[in-house]
Amino acid sequence: DYPMARVLSTAGIDILLVGDSLGMAVLGYKDTKAVNLEDMVRHSAAVVRGNAGNSLIVADMPIATTNNAAQAIVNCRLILDKTGADAVKIEGEPAVVEAVVSSGIAVMGHTGLKPQTAEKYGVVGKQLVDAENVFQEALALEKAGAFALVLECVPIDLADRITAAVKIPTIGIGAGVGCDGQVLVCNDMLGFNDNFKPKFLRQYLNLNDAIMKAAIAYRDDVLTGNFPNDLESYH
Repeated sequence: DYPMARVLSTAGIDILLVGDSLGMAVLGYKDTKAVNLEDMVRHSAAVVRGNAGNSLIVADMPIATTNNAAQAIVNCRLILDKTGADAVKIEGEPAVVEAVVSSGIAVMGHTGLKPQTAEKYGVVGKQLVDAENVFQEALALEKAGAFALVLECVPIDLADRITAAVKIPTIGIGAGVGCDGQVLVCNDMLGFNDNFKPKFLRQYLNLNDAIMKAAIAYRDDVLTGNFPNDLESYH
């Protein structure tokens, strides 16, 4: 959202990805599948308005908006035109990515765990066949013209192999330190959700407790007449 984008961009975060994970982190859905274009336009536009630094703004394309090349070009262009974002992110689909890039739109690729189509969440690429599929998709996404590549929940050795093989930056989430960059859901990293603690998450703050304490203190001050005091009142 706007205030989060303002803080993160001022802190020097290189890329702000408005992910469809906002479905769970912000909107309370059970997964990303309920997120639609309207949601992504609203939140991406807010992030663009809050970009106080030089962060690159990337908008996630929600499920069923890039099923084919023609549909993808229309929807990607709609999001960029309505929000002012710099690029979009598409899960898998190298042929679609190629068409969108050819239309003049910058695309960030995504392979490994793909939440929009995954039957279950977990590490992808432990088995030899699965690892080769992820590797080949990474190469195909680079060839399609993606400017960067998210590697989600893949073993370290596979992420390292992909990073060494492609010339575009890799951005890991649950993919080890060998990637060129890292991404975390900001609400998870800041400790908004006590119940979500995957192995790859490092929590840098416990905002859940901090906000709870502030809300309780505010409530108590109102109930006891301690807020507002004379200095906080007009005369």
